[in-house]
Amino acid sequence: MGQAVVVLKKGEGRTLKAGGMWVYDNEIASVTGSYEDGDMVVVRDFDGYPMGRGFINRHSKIRVRLMTRQVDQEIDRSFLRERLQAAWDYRKKVTDVSSCRLVFGEADFLPGLVVDKFSDVLVVQVTALGMDRMKLDIVDLLKKILLEDGITVRGVYERSDGKYRDQEGMERVKDFIGEPFDTNVPIIENGVRYIVDVKDGQKTGFFLDQKYNRLAMQRICKGKKVLDCFTHMGTFALNAGIAGAAEVTGLDISEYAVEQARENARRNGLEDTVQFRCANVLDELPKLAQSGEQYDVVILDPPAFTKSRQATKNAIKGYREINMKGLKLVKDGGYLATCSCSHFMTQELLEKTVKEAAKATHRRLRQVEFRTQAPDHPILWANSANVPESYYLKFFIFQVVDER
Repeated sequence: MGQAVVVLKKGEGRTLKAGGMWVYDNEIASVTGSYEDGDMVVVRDFDGYPMGRGFINRHSKIRVRLMTRQVDQEIDRSFLRERLQAAWDYRKKVTDVSSCRLVFGEADFLPGLVVDKFSDVLVVQVTALGMDRMKLDIVDLLKKILLEDGITVRGVYERSDGKYRDQEGMERVKDFIGEPFDTNVPIIENGVRYIVDVKDGQKTGFFLDQKYNRLAMQRICKGKKVLDCFTHMGTFALNAGIAGAAEVTGLDISEYAVEQARENARRNGLEDTVQFRCANVLDELPKLAQSGEQYDVVILDPPAFTKSRQATKNAIKGYREINMKGLKLVKDGGYLATCSCSHFMTQELLEKTVKEAAKATHRRLRQVEFRTQAPDHPILWANSANVPESYYLKFFIFQVVDER
């Protein structure tokens, strides 16, 4: 098993030692032996202690992504089969697998790989060169694993079209893997019917991570007047509608998303109850408040205001502003659901920001529930706050009351 050896600088590899799977470019003292980008290498500490095996890429700041802690472990089809089988077995235990995240990168010990299952279609996203080399084997193995449970995969689509590929020195890819098929895929989640556009929808086509948070809102929205902000495909709004909400309004800045949401409302026979409008939420909420509108339930599911640690300060302002605007529209005794999908907006930071928004609007909050991402997006714990964890979605449900 001749391969290059990466040796860490003394005192480096903190992420790795804390349970992470990444080695950064500035942590490496030397690389001995010949290799090409994407090859497997052995990683050793400064004193020769074996840290594991992973794939290397000189184009990436994340120079090595670890596949195993065992330096003698061969990374072959049987290794991949074992990891993929474990990922599928876990999902079968913890979630509804009709549509689910089948592989969640580092949290499934398969760095740089995301696979979503929408009914009988798989959507693959590859963010690392070494994993890209194994892509066809992975797809073939997943088809075989699913077939053993009676699931025939109708088609596979690759959505490796984000800017993260540029940072890895890789071309962006958006194409079929294998035979073409209809990329508008019908799914049912929480009793709601959707068409998922796996070719042109956001990311892989649908946000599966909020599945059970949407379900949690159903009981709260029954018989209520609901405002769903940043509605995207109308997911929270439609869960409210299917649960028997009296009246639901969904807002989103994207005309394409609003059209999809309207089509999904028609698909569920909810077009009379659930209405969608194309609007900039930050501009629209003050207008609604000015016109005297009040809601029993306001749902805030904004995009990530920050994707880096440096931008967190501005993001806090954004989250504070949107929560203040949302709180002003909730009736006394009504409910606010608010969340953040940014890894850098920690639970503590979000709590602090929402508290500040409540104080500024003279509202009191009673926490009903705190939730995170669905279990098919497992949170892999690490021993340090510096490890890029898989924990990113924070979701609060509050009852909102006037100060008494």
